[in-house]
Amino acid sequence: MRNFSSDLRRFLRPLAIASVIAFGALSSSLAQTAPADSAKTAAPAEKAAGGAAPIGDSKAGEALFKANCTSCHALNKRVLGPALAGVTEKQSREWLHKWIKNSPAFIATGDKDAVAIYEEFNKAGMTPFPQFSDNDIDNILAYIKVEGDKKPAAAAGSGAATADAAGTSDGGISNFMIFGLIAVVVIAFLVILVLNRVIGTLERLLLKKEGEVILPDEQDDEDAEPKDRLATVKKLAKNKKLVFFVVLAVTITLGSFGWMGLWNTGVQQGYQPVQPIKFSHQLHAGTNQIQCQYCHSGAWKSKNATIPSLNICMNCHKYVQATEKYNGEISPEIAKIYSALDYNPETQKYGDNPRPIEWVRIHNLPDLAYFNHSQHVKVAGIKCQKCHGPIQEMQEVYQYSPLTMKWCINCHKETQVNSKGNPYYDKVIAAHDKIKKGEKVTAAVLGGIECGKCHY
Repeated sequence: MRNFSSDLRRFLRPLAIASVIAFGALSSSLAQTAPADSAKTAAPAEKAAGGAAPIGDSKAGEALFKANCTSCHALNKRVLGPALAGVTEKQSREWLHKWIKNSPAFIATGDKDAVAIYEEFNKAGMTPFPQFSDNDIDNILAYIKVEGDKKPAAAAGSGAATADAAGTSDGGISNFMIFGLIAVVVIAFLVILVLNRVIGTLERLLLKKEGEVILPDEQDDEDAEPKDRLATVKKLAKNKKLVFFVVLAVTITLGSFGWMGLWNTGVQQGYQPVQPIKFSHQLHAGTNQIQCQYCHSGAWKSKNATIPSLNICMNCHKYVQATEKYNGEISPEIAKIYSALDYNPETQKYGDNPRPIEWVRIHNLPDLAYFNHSQHVKVAGIKCQKCHGPIQEMQEVYQYSPLTMKWCINCHKETQVNSKGNPYYDKVIAAHDKIKKGEKVTAAVLGGIECGKCHY
């Protein structure tokens, strides 16, 4: 039997090696065919460009285009300005030079095409670029020519790729051969696994039958008495002192966890829900240094900080579309704003079907607690970061502070009141002075007739 086992294992080794070689050959073949396929698709792309070679360096033009043009233009899509693919065929090079360097002056000359574009885009003039040399503009136009012509080439390349996928490419490896090699490798490994299991079973049966080895896990000892595995546990259970201390420890542990659970009930520190739009405070409040009150204007004058309306977003994002980061396409998050407002960025007009953005509230206080933002922000002059944490560093906002009663009381104990030049505290100090002089102080003097005392 041992000879049979060794012979069978000697047979399996070459089979495993052959499987590894087949798998390696498959990987090598795929790696070699990839450049050939790319070379095939490159040739039609070059042909698709067709015509005379553009004047200028497209590589240098790419850097200039992305740095100066992508905020308003895309190659194959209208953004704030028209799509630029094919513009070198529509207009002469001299015309484009005049338009790019100073479009307002060019429009003032009464050029028919310049005036038509100006009227088509709601009389929104293009930014002049007098700093561009003729060579810079030629480089940009070369980039537009090369990249704009790649769209039909890509379509032709996809057709060629489809033909190769069907197994009709010349000189390449067919899909049948690739899947055949994969099937051989998978079957070989399955055979190896099955045969190894069979060999192990046969060896154990043979050795047990001949009496050469008695395996511990298969030993049949019918005469031995069964062991009581719970004897140690039963012995410890009879120790009253040990049982007492175990019960006491369990009670203290459970009580501690229960007490902590009661204290943390309703506390949502670290709460970070998924919002419908990935608004980055790090970008807006941090990098761009936009003041908090620009969006949350209610924090300065009312109880609530208020959620900014989408009109505030459009003050910037009617023009800022981050197209330079998405290959000329509008940012997906900015597109959500347009969709909610039913706004068409191409025509710059609003539709009749707007809908609200369903933001998820992060900071929640119970109804029994009254908190006034203006009292803290305007009167006390407290910074937003005192409660909300380093908001200018948060990519996604989360609840920084616990917002518990203990946390608020500790803040009130530690925060020093600055009454200088503050009309609110001037009234309080004046009331205290009246009390010291023995004068009558009514509730109205202390602000008892203010609307917010009762209505909020």
